Amino acid sequence: MGLEKKILVIPGDGIGQEVTAWGQKVLMTIAKNYHHTFTFEEGVMGHVAIEATGDPLPHETLQKARNSDAILFGAIGHAKYDNDPTLKVRPEQGLLKIRKELGLYANLRPIKLFDELLEASSIKPEILRGADILFFRELTGDVYFGEKMRTADRNTASDLMIYHRYEVERIARKAYDAARTRRKKLCSVDKANVLEASRLWREVLQEVAKEYPDVETEHMFIDNAAMQLIKDPKRFDVVVTGNLFGDILTDEASQIAGSMGMLASASVGDSIGFYEPIHGSAHDIAGKGIANPLASILSAALMLDISFGLKTESQRVIKAVEATLRQGFRTMDIANKHTVNDCIMGTDAMGAKVLENLN
Repeated sequence: MGLEKKILVIPGDGIGQEVTAWGQKVLMTIAKNYHHTFTFEEGVMGHVAIEATGDPLPHETLQKARNSDAILFGAIGHAKYDNDPTLKVRPEQGLLKIRKELGLYANLRPIKLFDELLEASSIKPEILRGADILFFRELTGDVYFGEKMRTADRNTASDLMIYHRYEVERIARKAYDAARTRRKKLCSVDKANVLEASRLWREVLQEVAKEYPDVETEHMFIDNAAMQLIKDPKRFDVVVTGNLFGDILTDEASQIAGSMGMLASASVGDSIGFYEPIHGSAHDIAGKGIANPLASILSAALMLDISFGLKTESQRVIKAVEATLRQGFRTMDIANKHTVNDCIMGTDAMGAKVLENLN
């Protein structure tokens, strides 16, 4: 007897609308092949939602999200907002709000290099080979949610970096639980030599670590972690850090995987999961049909595993991506000098090749 699940698809802005279609097609194929029933609804969020309703997260979309078992998301953002920081209504507000409303406090970003893409990164292959890192980024605290201020003369501004003990405790336990299933190594990243919020973070991590004596714990300052991530990525197993530092480190880690177009993520709490590629809306290439759909497809694989407990089906998707890469097919962002021209594909052709290998 297969599972019955309701999935909300929010394509969002820019290339999100192009790549999410392939994540959904993969889920539909898995449902058919393994006799599950996945029912899909669609919602709007971000710039497209502002244009249509004036709200980056319309109430209707939020209600659909609350009634779903999992959410497949594309991306949000538009150059209009990047070029005008004075705009009060912004696409990112929708993303922050849905995280808060659904209690999505932990962002999981697996950084695993496919051997076929060793040459796609600017980092030497011998440094990269074997890298396999799982990031836990706290999502509902830090400067993104702290009190914000701009003086009347617009010459001074501040963002409050704030954490509460419970916020640190709950993501720490998720990270430690994951470390127990991997290499039993956890690195907590902070800036405790300067920031009071980081001192609380480290204090709480040290307390939670006592509950996991089988896991080796390391504490590292953010500046050192950023350097070590490129110098020796294989030293890391599970990394847990705050919202701001996690945002920066995981984008940096895209170079380990070869491209942002390869990185999936899961934002989870205690119920609904929210799955998205980390690459953003990339309006400079939107509509050109060249975006890499693999991160969205791998996000669908994460959904199958984390939200639905379908580990066999999840691995089947990952194997289909591996097979596609092994056959030599590449989108522009992961092609290199050795890639045969006939194997450089657009979004739809690459997604179709994954589906061929999935069937």
